[in-house]
Amino acid sequence: MKFNLFSTISLASIILIIIFSDTIFSSVPIHQNSFENVPNLLQTHQAAAGVLKITEADSTAKILTWPNEMRIFSESDPTRRFDSRVTEFFRTNHCKVQAFMTWISPLNSYGKREFLGLETLFQTNPSICLIILSETMDSDHGLKILEPLLERGFHVRAMAPDLWDLIKDTPAEIWFNDINKGIKNPGEIPLPQNLSNLIRLAVLYKYGGIYLDTDFIILKNLEGLRNSIGAQSVDMFGNWTRLNNAILVFDRNHPILYKFMEEFASTFDGNVWGHNGPYLVSRVVEKLAKTDEFYYNFTILPPVAFYPVSWGKVAGFFARPSGRVGERWVRAKIRQLTRSTYGVHLWNSQSSGVEIEEGSIIERLIYDHCVVCSKPTSWTS
Repeated sequence: MKFNLFSTISLASIILIIIFSDTIFSSVPIHQNSFENVPNLLQTHQAAAGVLKITEADSTAKILTWPNEMRIFSESDPTRRFDSRVTEFFRTNHCKVQAFMTWISPLNSYGKREFLGLETLFQTNPSICLIILSETMDSDHGLKILEPLLERGFHVRAMAPDLWDLIKDTPAEIWFNDINKGIKNPGEIPLPQNLSNLIRLAVLYKYGGIYLDTDFIILKNLEGLRNSIGAQSVDMFGNWTRLNNAILVFDRNHPILYKFMEEFASTFDGNVWGHNGPYLVSRVVEKLAKTDEFYYNFTILPPVAFYPVSWGKVAGFFARPSGRVGERWVRAKIRQLTRSTYGVHLWNSQSSGVEIEEGSIIERLIYDHCVVCSKPTSWTS
């Protein structure tokens, strides 16, 4: 039997009202559903190749390193502490919105598409402050990549995160110590992939703000969003069937972030794609809805908010329209997205090798929301 949140939870305990632009959407009720058989291709981060090693950095701190010395977070350094850098960056820039991304891959794989995503973020959110959590981006070369945005006065920095400090006094601390000691099996999936899932939860819990994956085209200002998760899909009755963690918006110390980290630590499975990411937020919200403890105030946004196209159909957004019918469809879709969508998730695992063709939905959205607006010689990187 389907489980409807509003049939068992009083409206006084939680309000799931979605105010989207100037339109009020009906809320997306939570119901019981199976989350099995989700395609492995839902993963939105690309982990670098290699085997993660745990090494002793000094007598007080350890770091995770790749064989090629690509580190995904830095050791505690009193002269360059991550927390101090984050706090100073947000304070000195008087940020209206705090935002985070992660980049766990080598720097040379940060391409034109990722930068175009940044352009759309700052074009629609000029007052946002963005920190890219990355060891490889936190470098002279990484600074060079961000230079066109910095020259235009936008607030963006790459910082190597100190995971030890981020997860201290959270439910994930014991889990991480067990991974470090070799007590817990990290599984076959590259550990940086799963650490990226953890980092986004920890950084929002500690600082608050918005986390978003790098494969988004942002179409609207995000300042009005508070404590929100996007539904990836809904059933014919409007009940969500899956949530996603590609974008998360939460206040500092929000209790559901704590629950997410508890779930990460207690049910970690390094052999199942998505188990510690999109599946995790779905499991937690579904479990909470079945209890009397559902006092967490947050919004479930409908798929049109950030997932207006599914991973299996996203290639169509990259294709040149065919004939008059195709052109009318593209124009109608762009009008719909412009009216109702905050951002378009590009499902990079599906679309990274697909060319952005002239006249396509994605090309038109990018050039309507770019700031540097320099057309790349190749749309496939």
